Amino acid sequence: MKKAAPVVFCVLLLLSVSFAKTQKERQIQPCESRGSQAEATDCSYREYKSADAELNQIYGRLAAALDAEDKAQLKESEIAWIKYRDSYCSFESSQYKGGTMRPMIENFCLARVTKAHAAELKDQYELRK
Repeated sequence: MKKAAPVVFCVLLLLSVSFAKTQKERQIQPCESRGSQAEATDCSYREYKSADAELNQIYGRLAAALDAEDKAQLKESEIAWIKYRDSYCSFESSQYKGGTMRPMIENFCLARVTKAHAAELKDQYELRK
């Protein structure tokens, strides 16, 4: 019986890791329960627009806290970042070229990258206020 305990523990550990991964994937793909591809794409677009609104809000707060020189540098870096984001997400979704999933995949990428950048700008705001 003592030999079975480590095996049971390992099985339970693997199940909990698998469950946690499944839950994380569900958080990443909030539109998976949509009925059609068009509905899922529309949902993914709303996810992106929500992330973009959050980014714009933090960008505005950060810009307001900066002097003219830093504000100009922030604007320049944001223009470059937008070009990077759009280009990268176009590339990421290119594996679905010609498919109906491509816009959804691109929207999810845009949302993910935009949320990450919003967090970066928020950190900069916190450091500078």
